[in-house]
This record gives sequence, C-alpha cells and structure tokens, in this order.
Amino acid sequence: MDYKKLKLRYIGYWNTPLLWQGNLIYGLQQLELPNLSLQPFNETIEGHLRLGKLVERFVLYSFKANENIQIIASGAQIQKDQRTLGELDAIINFNSTPIHLEIIYKFYLYNEHTGSGDLEHWIGPNKKDSLVQKLKKLKEKQLPLLHRPETQNFLKQLSINPKRIKQHVLFKAQLFIPWTREASGFTKINQDCIQGFYIKEKEFSNFKHCKFYIPSKLDWLIIPHSNVDWHTYADIQPILLNLLHQQTSPLIWIKHPNGMISKCFVVWW
Repeated sequence: MDYKKLKLRYIGYWNTPLLWQGNLIYGLQQLELPNLSLQPFNETIEGHLRLGKLVERFVLYSFKANENIQIIASGAQIQKDQRTLGELDAIINFNSTPIHLEIIYKFYLYNEHTGSGDLEHWIGPNKKDSLVQKLKKLKEKQLPLLHRPETQNFLKQLSINPKRIKQHVLFKAQLFIPWTREASGFTKINQDCIQGFYIKEKEFSNFKHCKFYIPSKLDWLIIPHSNVDWHTYADIQPILLNLLHQQTSPLIWIKHPNGMISKCFVVWW
C-alpha cells in the first residue's frame, strides 16, 4: 500500500469529527477521547483493505498514543457450532473500564425526498444504505452480540467480568449536502461533519471552467490538496457519464479557478 497515501488517509481519518456527541442518537454512546496530538502513521499495511477495515486499523493505531487505553482484542469472531455469529470490532480498557467498541466510518448525502425525518434523509451515495439503517443494525444486531452466551464465555477467557463491560461506538462520517443548500439547520448530527456538496449530472456543466480529480475509494478519506493530476471538464465528462450510467456516484475533487478545492459527489439518481 502506497505509504505516502496511507499517511494522508490517516490524517483524513483523524480530522473527521464524530457524527454526534454523547448518546444523542438512538442512545448510542460515542467514545469521546481527550484531545491528543496527531502522531505520524508509521505502520505498514500489506495488501488491500476495504475502507472500513482500514479505518479500524487507524483507530487502533491512534489508541497506542493514549496511555489510558489498552487494546485487549480486535476483530474477534464469535462462533457457535462452527458458525460465525458476528464480530466484535474491539475490546479495550479505557481508564480501567472494559469497553466493547464498534467502529464506523461512513459517507452520507442529505436527500430530503428520502424518509420523513432529519435522520432518515441521510443516505449513501448510491442509495444502497442509510444512516438510520446503520443505526438500527448497531442497536439491534451488532451491540446485542455482546450478550450472547458465546460472547460472555469469550469475555471470561479474557478475564473480563461481563457485568462490568460497557458499550460504545466510534462513529465518524463525512456528510454532503445539495449544492444549493446552506450548511446549517441540521439537527442532532454534528454539522462539522459536512465536508462538501453533491450535484446531479445536469448541474455538472456549472463547473466547466474548473479542473477535476477522481480519487479512489480509499482516498475518499484524504483532505483535498493540489498535488494530483488534474483533468479538464472535457476529459472528465465521459468518465463521469460512464460511472453514472453504471449507477455509481463518484466522489470528485473540484479545483476552482481561484484555486479553492471542493469535495463533491456527482449522483446518478
């Protein structure tokens, strides 16, 4: 894995805020850590990881700089009769309290035509998932795994008293709003998570005088910068149209004539 890009991805992860504070949403308690200084990422990662798994590695790496956190287990698969029931992202000790931690990093777009409440309006770029779907999965499937007898036995093997363990999430997200909407008026979610906007195909012509770059999925984490191979409107348009035809909503960086760089999804829907 490209080491320079790996460091930029880690910085991007680090600078992404929590999606909410405390337990404001669905009663899910965020793991809120004291402000630590950013440590350079100096581990090597072999092979290709999905974005979610890469973020898990980043989270565990960041914990090493916190003397109050000890990592007890990560990626623990809970099984019954050779069948996997689920996976615990991490078991940690934080200030001497054992915690089952689920780690989430998502990209959501605000579509007021989806659902009936503010939380229901946040959907994935390709409309295949949503914030509410993920919250329900956490609440109804992922976190209850802790209470299975098989998991309780696993905790005892780690010398953890199941009655003492707490449950937290570390839920970070990048949010994108319609191009013409102001980045205000959103309830419950942390508005600092708004990282850019999204446009439809017909709106793309408004950016004819800009330059463009399409990052890979893992590079969606990266804070946009100018040191990439920029393309013209004429060059990028057929590539975008092909992706949109496949019902794929790409993330692009837009470099405006004044040098400002925006992060933007172009959606097929």
